[in-house]
Amino acid sequence: MDLAAEELQFLTIPEIVRESISIPKRSPKTFYLITLTLVFPLSFAILAHTLFTHPLISQLQSPFIAPSQASHEWTLLLLIQFSYLIFLFAFSLLSTAAVVFTVASLYTAKPVSFSATLSAIPRVFNRLFLTFLWVTLLMLLYNSLIFLSLLLLLLALDTNNSLLLLLALLTLLSLFLLAHVYITALWHLASVVSVLEPIYGLAAMKKSYHLLKGRTKYAAALVAAYLLVCALISALFSVVVVHGGDSYGVFTRIVVGGFLVGLLVIVNLVGLLVQSVFYYVCKSFHHQGIDKTALHDHLGGYLGEYVPLKSSIQMENLDV
Repeated sequence: MDLAAEELQFLTIPEIVRESISIPKRSPKTFYLITLTLVFPLSFAILAHTLFTHPLISQLQSPFIAPSQASHEWTLLLLIQFSYLIFLFAFSLLSTAAVVFTVASLYTAKPVSFSATLSAIPRVFNRLFLTFLWVTLLMLLYNSLIFLSLLLLLLALDTNNSLLLLLALLTLLSLFLLAHVYITALWHLASVVSVLEPIYGLAAMKKSYHLLKGRTKYAAALVAAYLLVCALISALFSVVVVHGGDSYGVFTRIVVGGFLVGLLVIVNLVGLLVQSVFYYVCKSFHHQGIDKTALHDHLGGYLGEYVPLKSSIQMENLDV
């Protein structure tokens, strides 16, 4: 990043994305290996797992399935789903750790290599995992509140008044989506904070909350755009590749499937880069510079280097 710290706070959303896309050019080999070993498996799993679950679900919906076979299919389905969630969780955190660490290393002019990134991941992963646990707890509380609100709404309203019920459900759904986008933005920024600052878990979430102030609309727009693009890719993959056996040929499904996986890889990589850059944008907006020396030392700690971490990593008017 070659922009001055005071310039970052004025970046528009397209400029943030453009700045993020330019980062891999500074170390193409490292980002190529990160994409191939971490981002690609994550993206492939997100789309391809339905290829394994769809046949099982179809068999379970058949009225002619035997009880013993149904039990076997349910066990297999739950096993696949559990394995998928573990894989998704692990590679999501690994990809985040690798990209955020590499971007910060480039920012501090620290030597960048794929081996150095791999060496740092174990310690970064632990911090991200603790932050993720707090976010998961927040998600559980939030989903429980939404479910309770929906239940009370159905009990309180007259179900014969369909228009009033529809308006109430749409209002509740809107609040749910807004809260989901905000918590997702909070999580993504807290993940970057967990890597780049000497805090993690609940403290990282609090720091993320304060950093988002004044830039919440930007964060919401970026997160909503990312989730929408991912949803469209997943929907198209489901229609053409998973359920398109009767309408599309094998060659078409393979080509479209490969294209969509590649597109999701790009979207996920850009998303990870954007959340890294957005951290610096938020810091600049709040007039908090980054002490490159302290950040350099902090990153070195992940590699086992013995360096004192300064108590503050904030400094004014440093170039970014």
